[in-house]
Amino acid sequence: MARIAFLGLGVMGYPMAGHLAKAGHEVTVYNRTTAKAEKWAAEFGGTFGATPALAAKDAEFVMACVGNDDDLRAVCLGDDGAFSSMASGATFVDHTTVSAKVTRELYGAAKNLGLGFVDAPISGGQAGAENGVLSVMCGGDADVFAKSEPIIDTYARICRRIGDSGAGQMTKMCNQIAIAGLVQGLSEALHFAEKAGLDGREVVEVISQGAAGSWQMQNRYETMIDNEFEHGFAVDWMRKDLGICLDTADETGASLPVTALIDQFYKDVQRQGGGRLDTSSLIKRLRDLG
Repeated sequence: MARIAFLGLGVMGYPMAGHLAKAGHEVTVYNRTTAKAEKWAAEFGGTFGATPALAAKDAEFVMACVGNDDDLRAVCLGDDGAFSSMASGATFVDHTTVSAKVTRELYGAAKNLGLGFVDAPISGGQAGAENGVLSVMCGGDADVFAKSEPIIDTYARICRRIGDSGAGQMTKMCNQIAIAGLVQGLSEALHFAEKAGLDGREVVEVISQGAAGSWQMQNRYETMIDNEFEHGFAVDWMRKDLGICLDTADETGASLPVTALIDQFYKDVQRQGGGRLDTSSLIKRLRDLG
């Protein structure tokens, strides 16, 4: 069992930290909203710190799941940041989806302090976090990852090191690129079925058993048909992630024409007031177009 700090108790972080506590680890949490940290501590029997530095003091592993590049820098750096109180040899594991640039920046800062740093973005949504079956894609030094893997496995279905620092974030970009295309394709298929007068449920029952089948089809088609979009990852966050993908594509020379187009479709959903709807709301945009 290890002494662990968990920074960020959103829809993903809250249950992930809970799995660590249930597994018997000694967990201290931090959240910008202290009331949520207090609630977590009461529910799972852990403790909470008023700052990232206080939460991370004496921790062997510090896990983070926050919002964006700036949020991650804020919990890592400065007098109140986790790096300021972590002991040499401790490891920081970042589950946030951020740019590879900030990942490599913080990896370097951690290394200078004698700390390990693993970028470990996650996929699987809120349900995956609650059920402890996330996919975790990692980058960083092999020996540091090897120490971290048993901790991450507490809430993972699969956890793999893809390469050096930043490789985990690059893999998460691949994940988001693929999801964007799948959701748009499913939205168009269901919209077409509606316009053609077909029963969408019967259509999916058939096509999901063939080459068109996907996680998105299996888990989202019914709520998409029913016009319900309160089931996970929000459009605002998807646009943040796709922005990272497109910026990185410019840096690497990759061509992402479909991703760029779907990013604009999500922008349309935001303009319609749907920024907090989940990503399957792309079908709502098609319906609103007529």
